[in-house]
Amino acid sequence: MERELISWLRERLPPHPLLRLGLGDDAAVLRLADVDECVITVDMLTDQVDFQLSKVDPRRVGRKALAANLSDLAAMAAKPLAGVVALALPRVPLLRRSSAGGGVRSSTACEQAVAHGGKEYGLELAVALYEGMLPLAEEYDLAIAGGDTNSWDGPLAISITLLGAVTPRGPLRRDGAKPGDRILVTGSFGGSILGRHLDFEPRVREALELHARYDLHAGIDVSDGLSLDLAHILEESRCGAVIDIDAVPIADDARRLAERLADGSTPLDHALSDGEDFELILAAPADEARRMLHEQPLAVPITDIGEFVAEPGLWQIDRSGVRRPLAPRGWQHT
Repeated sequence: MERELISWLRERLPPHPLLRLGLGDDAAVLRLADVDECVITVDMLTDQVDFQLSKVDPRRVGRKALAANLSDLAAMAAKPLAGVVALALPRVPLLRRSSAGGGVRSSTACEQAVAHGGKEYGLELAVALYEGMLPLAEEYDLAIAGGDTNSWDGPLAISITLLGAVTPRGPLRRDGAKPGDRILVTGSFGGSILGRHLDFEPRVREALELHARYDLHAGIDVSDGLSLDLAHILEESRCGAVIDIDAVPIADDARRLAERLADGSTPLDHALSDGEDFELILAAPADEARRMLHEQPLAVPITDIGEFVAEPGLWQIDRSGVRRPLAPRGWQHT
């Protein structure tokens, strides 16, 4: 199957100036002569944790896997260069699905593929995953340099490793927030499970533009949850933060999800803790923050939601001026 997949990829991957040697050898060779420093990131996504393959088009799964890694480069304000993709493909579909949903195959075809050891199913699944990745890679001028493919009796797992180039201003890190800095965010938050967690746009261009134009002290992308990822900055920067909860930009999906669940959760609860929004949290000096808010240089809005403070901890304040502790909530990695 791997040989057939390599042949398919060779027909579809365009030439890339960074690739001296790509698919087909034991390792790739990259030309990085003009790059002083690289950042490297790896992320693994698995069926039943990050997506449900039985319910979604695998092309959306492939796109999400690459977009999540690109979002990590955005968090560092790094320019995407190249990546490798490792797939652990299930020999047998978790659930046989109807082709009407844009799935891998009809149930009859799946049964036939399984009867042949799952090779046909695995190849078709791998192709669909790459069909989701390749347009995004081309959009961000990312060289797919190779990877690895295997089959097993477990669920689908996708591990992608990306290289990114650090800009002349250096990487954007988590440990630079200072008391008095403003907390700025892009976009809106909450309810991503309704579909946005699969189809989001990584904020790579936005991060590069903001890092080039403004003095940013720290940054992170919101994968685990707005409050929890903000707490990651606080931990590394050894400071605290006060969030103006009335200023948090709440996505329409957060309102829809709160209404659908009817479990007492509010749209704000979802905005603070749902995760997989893949927006940016930035720390900027007050004067730079004012300039960014006035200029609004991006297609997506930038919002000031609070302030970094010297006192450790995460706090919330509302329009009444009462300050209360805010427990960081979101996805906890085991």
